[in-house]
Amino acid sequence: MPASSPDTPATRPVIRFAKGRSRRFRAGHPWIFSNEIEMTPEAKSLPPGSLVTIQDAGDEKLAVATFNPHSLIAARALSRDWTETVDAAFLARRLRAALGLRDTLFPSPHYRLIHSEADGLPGLVLDRYGDVLVAQVNSAGMEALTPLLLDALTEVLAPTAIVLKNDSPVRGLEGLALEHRVALGAIDGPVELIENGCRFLADLDGGQKTGWFYDQRDNRAFAAGLSKGRRMLDVYTYAGGFAVQAAMAGATEIVAIDRSEHSLELAARSAELNGARVTWVRAEAFAEMARLHSAGERFGMVVVDPPAFVKSKKDLQAASKGYRKMVRLAAPLVEPGGFLLAASCSHHMPLDLFTDEIAHGLSQAGRTGRILRRSGAGADHPLHPMVPESAYLKAVTLQLD
Repeated sequence: MPASSPDTPATRPVIRFAKGRSRRFRAGHPWIFSNEIEMTPEAKSLPPGSLVTIQDAGDEKLAVATFNPHSLIAARALSRDWTETVDAAFLARRLRAALGLRDTLFPSPHYRLIHSEADGLPGLVLDRYGDVLVAQVNSAGMEALTPLLLDALTEVLAPTAIVLKNDSPVRGLEGLALEHRVALGAIDGPVELIENGCRFLADLDGGQKTGWFYDQRDNRAFAAGLSKGRRMLDVYTYAGGFAVQAAMAGATEIVAIDRSEHSLELAARSAELNGARVTWVRAEAFAEMARLHSAGERFGMVVVDPPAFVKSKKDLQAASKGYRKMVRLAAPLVEPGGFLLAASCSHHMPLDLFTDEIAHGLSQAGRTGRILRRSGAGADHPLHPMVPESAYLKAVTLQLD
């Protein structure tokens, strides 16, 4: 029974745990792996994304979940009450709960509204730009529920536009094709958002991910405060988040680097919205940091916030050295007593290893200092307590001697 069909708990297909394999799920984990269940011919024949009732080997019914027989994560729990009907009203309740939390946390409607398992909607990422929504659907179950999701979003938020930016490589693990389409309304150019009191433009068409990285909100505010009265360098600036907020916080001069002309153009437009003065430089990050060092440039605040270097676990050891080199090049640009914020958005990069690579990079640069803050994503990116590995963003702020 595809999840897009009406859900009837009493007649829903049943997926049964193998004997002795339900302990982890009973302890609260939202996922069930393929080697934990009885993968019967009937189970294998279910369409990816089907709604199923999860049953223990002893026939106790435990949950309602989405199911994909072709994925390592075979089932993703939607509710521990198997009698709940999963329909547009169910999704609307989850949306309202997430909306209530964000409205408590933030003064303007610009945030991540749904962060997958932590907000009770596994496989879904949803960012809000006022009355425009951008969704990433990353599981077969949420793909099947998308028509109902669109109905629920219309009911709860009455958006003028909904963009489905389903271009994440993780969709391939679920057997899903990549797509990018406007599911409701129309998008005519970048949309405006407010973060930490500053105005920005997000490109929901050609921009990265969902258009804006809300996860760095708190780190941008912290870096901006440290930039007051100092020269500031923002490497991998993308849409100018760190740079513009530093300018508005009182940095004396800001230089922002990115290799994308399109990103720099959008960042410059955001700077104009705020009356911020920033020098935009189109260049490859490592080469430009080396050039600035050769030129004797020094800054009181340096931010290096690159795209993910580590794309998969098998690349971890080799790719992690990229962060070491990044810090080795960035550290000489920090004046004595100045600050360095280094970030990684690589899911496969553990915080301890990231911190080690930073330390090695500092050593190679001949610099010493102290860690002031180790931080992650903002509160609109909550973590499911049983899925700590989903804490992908790492930011380490140091003062250097």
